[in-house]
Amino acid sequence: MPFQPVSSEKLSHAVVRQVEQLILRGILRPGERLPAERELAKRLDVSRPSLRDAIAQLDKSGLLIAKPGAGVYVADVLGGAFSAPLIELFSRHDEAVFDYLSFRRDMEGLAAERAARLASDTDLKVVDTTFRKMETAQDTRAAEDEAQLDAQFHMAIIEASHNVVMLHMMRSMYDLLQGGVFYNRQVMFKQRTTRSALLDQHRAINDALQARDPVAARAAVEAHLNYVENALRDQQRAERNEVVAHQRLQHETQQD
Repeated sequence: MPFQPVSSEKLSHAVVRQVEQLILRGILRPGERLPAERELAKRLDVSRPSLRDAIAQLDKSGLLIAKPGAGVYVADVLGGAFSAPLIELFSRHDEAVFDYLSFRRDMEGLAAERAARLASDTDLKVVDTTFRKMETAQDTRAAEDEAQLDAQFHMAIIEASHNVVMLHMMRSMYDLLQGGVFYNRQVMFKQRTTRSALLDQHRAINDALQARDPVAARAAVEAHLNYVENALRDQQRAERNEVVAHQRLQHETQQD
């Protein structure tokens, strides 16, 4: 018979499973410092020896990093998602930028559709709260805050879709975006792309999600990323035209 004796689970194993789940769900993030040992043991209601045992197991598995005298941190489990040479290659080729946007359009459209159907009321409140912060940042013309909140808004939608594989994959993609590997918002503003236009697009996404309209949510995400793609293509065209114009000017000047 396929039965085994039942034994109570060690407290350290329960702690390990809880931390693993928090990392899997993206609640504990790479680089985040865990509370001090005394405080964490109190929150988990376990003894400090049990907690130390759990942390040792998680450190051995590569999910946590214990730094003597500095504390315990969530490991950068996304660090190997893209190798340094590949990231450098992305940054040198326009093809990667537009493939990146195409990938985001597909993934985020699906995520928005799922979020409209599956998100909890709290999930949607997080999305809405982030959007309200975007409105405030635009009023104060805080460009850096706008860029940061833009990424947070899109990430909140991914989180609300409740697919942990998509969550970790897209988080690594946003890290590259925030690092300027693909493009930044300032490039789009060179083409008279207004902050209000971008905010209106995010408002349309938020409105569709709050209304729990999957079709409208996906369409709003796709329209936004199409707009971004067109703005970037226009900027590239303008840069090429400027090179040609500069050559003409230089030639005419030399003719004199």
